[in-house]
Amino acid sequence: MNPDAKPQIGSLLSAVARAPQSLLMLDYDGTLAPFREDPEQAFPYPGISPVLQEIVRTGKTRVVIISGRDANEVFPLLDIEPHTEVWGLHGLQRLRPDGTVELSPLSEPTVEALAAADNWLRYQHLEHAAEFKTGSVAIHWRGLGECEAEAVRGRVLLGWAHIANYTRLNLLEFDGGVEIRAPEADKGDAVRTIMGEMKPDTPTAYLGDDNTDEHAFQAVNGRGLSVLVRPGWRPTAAKLWLSPPDEVLDFLTRWLNACLEQNASAIEKKAAMNA
Repeated sequence: MNPDAKPQIGSLLSAVARAPQSLLMLDYDGTLAPFREDPEQAFPYPGISPVLQEIVRTGKTRVVIISGRDANEVFPLLDIEPHTEVWGLHGLQRLRPDGTVELSPLSEPTVEALAAADNWLRYQHLEHAAEFKTGSVAIHWRGLGECEAEAVRGRVLLGWAHIANYTRLNLLEFDGGVEIRAPEADKGDAVRTIMGEMKPDTPTAYLGDDNTDEHAFQAVNGRGLSVLVRPGWRPTAAKLWLSPPDEVLDFLTRWLNACLEQNASAIEKKAAMNA
């Protein structure tokens, strides 16, 4: 934890304890769960799901997951009731707790550019390592040796860098891979939409780990606390840095305690009024 973290977290959590409603936005992979070669096995770190479930059940915090995954993949992994709101596909998709799904449309040039990115992988015989999602294509090399991973990266970027340069597609590297995706939305757009639905003085935090979270950090700065979650620090727009999983679990536990403190105060005030 960086030196400035404790006072800034303390100030935020004091505000959470006083406010009638707060906002907690979280990336999934790398933040709440470790990366896995098999994405279907990327379950949360121990203790994360129970504390998030209790935060949701207090009714004092709006919890939103903002992920590069398809939003429908998050519910089975996170396994909390009631369901939280999930924004998937880097902000293109919104899955509400009641199961309602909203999906931003893709322009024809975007669809054509993504098809070109797909064709390049097939030309390179790399489609077996690809993850195809609405609005993006990703290549994963997690689990490969350093030389083999660098070779795959070079083959992918040889074509994708050219496509990104001549279209509006975004090319982003992440921990263990690279993704080319639609420009129609990003995590920052999701954060701005969510914050726009809350009162301006709502205590707010966003936790994320990789380059795709930078837009979200930039969006939340000035309105709330942006937190980089990584084993090691890197240059970032986030204001604080926490190391997973212990410091993240501690942060969430303290957030829960702030919500419970608020509930206890409300009960005491009600009892005093009825005395």
